[in-house]
Order: sequence, then C-alpha cells, then structure tokens
Amino acid sequence: MNGQVSPFTPPSYADITAAAERLAATAVCTPLLENAALNDAVGGRILLKAETLQRTGSFKFRGAYNFISQLDGGQRRRGVVAYSSGNHAQGVAAAAALLGAPATIVMPTDAPSIKLDNTRALGATVVTYDRHSEPREEIAAQLATESGATLVPPYDHPWTIAGQGTVGLEIAAQAAMIGAMPDALVVCCGGGGLTAGIATVFAEAAPTTGIYTAEPRDFDDTAQSLATGRLVTNQPGGNSICDALLAPTPGALTFSINNRLVTGGVSVSDDDVRRAMLFAWQSLKLVVEPGGAVALAAVLSGAVDCGDRVIAVVLSGANIDAAVFREVLKDAEGR
Repeated sequence: MNGQVSPFTPPSYADITAAAERLAATAVCTPLLENAALNDAVGGRILLKAETLQRTGSFKFRGAYNFISQLDGGQRRRGVVAYSSGNHAQGVAAAAALLGAPATIVMPTDAPSIKLDNTRALGATVVTYDRHSEPREEIAAQLATESGATLVPPYDHPWTIAGQGTVGLEIAAQAAMIGAMPDALVVCCGGGGLTAGIATVFAEAAPTTGIYTAEPRDFDDTAQSLATGRLVTNQPGGNSICDALLAPTPGALTFSINNRLVTGGVSVSDDDVRRAMLFAWQSLKLVVEPGGAVALAAVLSGAVDCGDRVIAVVLSGANIDAAVFREVLKDAEGR
C-alpha cells in the first residue's frame, strides 16, 4: 500500500477549458467514430474517440503542450525533462519543439523503436535506462537539477491532467451534437491522468455518465485502488504487451481525483487486447497500439456491459513497431 499525498490541487473544469483554448491552434480535435459492425458485436452503441489520430499519435501531446506553454521564457530556454515509455516522450518532444524549449527524455531501453526514433526525430535528446533495475524518476530529477530544466510529469500534475482532460470536453460536445450522451465512458489507464481529466469534465458536463478505467490484467493497480479506496501497487514480475500502461501504481493526484469521480475499473488479458487490435485494423481501419486498445478490448470482451447502452471508448494511442503489429495480428488471427 502507498499512503502518498499529492502537494497539488486538482484541476477544475475551468482549468480544462482554459487548456482547450491553449491547445486550439495546435492539437487535433479528433473524431468521435461509430461503426455498425462494432455495435452489432456488442449489442449497444459504441462511440470511439480516435486519439490515435492526434498529433504524435496519442493524447499525450495535449498534456505536454498545456504544461510547457505555461512556462515562462527563462524556463523554456533552460529546457524540459520528462520520463516516458514513449507516448509522453513524443508529446513532450513535439510540444517543446513548437514552444522553443530543449527537451531531454528518459526512456526505457526496451521501448518500441518507433517511439524512440520518433522522439529523437522531434529534436529531443533521449537518455535510456533499464526499466527493471533503474528508477526513471530519479534519473529524470537528477538531469533536471543539473541543467536547471523543468520536469514535465506524464500524469501526476494539474497542468498535465488539464491538457489531457480536453479529450473529455471534445467527447461531451461531440456526443451532444448527435444526441447520444454516453451511459458510460471507458478509458485506457496507466497513471490515471487521462481518466482524471475526463472524469473532471463529465462530473460537470454529464454527471450521470459512468467512468470506467481499463487496464492490462497484471497491471490493474487503478482498479484495485478504486476497490479498496487506497493506493495499491502492482505485484512485481507481471508482464504485458501494453507497454504504455505499465505504471506500478496510480499517481497520488490522479487517484485523489479518480477515487471521487470514477465508477470502477476493469481489466483485460493480452489476448483480449490482440483481438481488439485485429478488430480495429479489420473493421475500423485504424492502427491502435496495445495500450491504446485496452478500452476497446474491455468492450469487445464483455468486461464492460454494452447491451442497449451508449458507451464511449477512448482509443488512446497508435504508436507500435511494424514488426510487432504484424506479429500481434498474426497471433490474434490464430487464437
């Protein structure tokens, strides 16, 4: 158990609308898609928020840009540091380049090549580490201290959460336009920042919508934490193809929000994720990385009841190596 308390105040709905204004000229307002085959498969109406089509291929750009855009000129000149398995890395690298800030990103040596290569291509300096034996937070903190750079957290900061929460603003507005406010909304969850931002929006915009986290089976720390009301850490030794969702425990700030506003959490197996990725490719014509497909897997596997309900699902990322994607599709077809 972890009794950590965050020093930060949770972002408000107004903070998230302010973030949307900062992002208006740079972030993509991603579509809310509907697919007849998916509706038929689950017996409900599914609305898919395609953050796979976001700048850098995931929602992480939103939080990174909202954070860095609030730094003053001196802070930007001294640069930013982040730690990430890949999607936050690319989001920070892209936002930093747009805002004129040098970026250094601490990434695991076994991160997907596409994430490492794209982060470097965006102009960031990449420092690698062994995720099994080295503490990424300490490495990043030391780099920030030595250079005078600002650390950009991947989820556990109000500026990051507010930026990620703009996904929720768009879902609420898009669903209202088609007269289909969701009965429930399912969010892929790692550290909990995207969930916290979306939950904050829906508590204001549509409080009857249930918010559910979706996680890999051996990394369901948020679901366990929600069930117990206390921060729970995953047992060591777990493994999953969902490289973007392997945070060991929820963030202190994100959990303080999610514990109040989130209805519950579900988990899915890697095989469920593979089948969801195959479905997305075959029926939706979308490439979705493993971590980005977990919420879709929760719907397709029955972990979330969709019968005669409107369910919104966030497809949170699309960054996967081509060879790995081919292998996942092959495995899914054979199972």
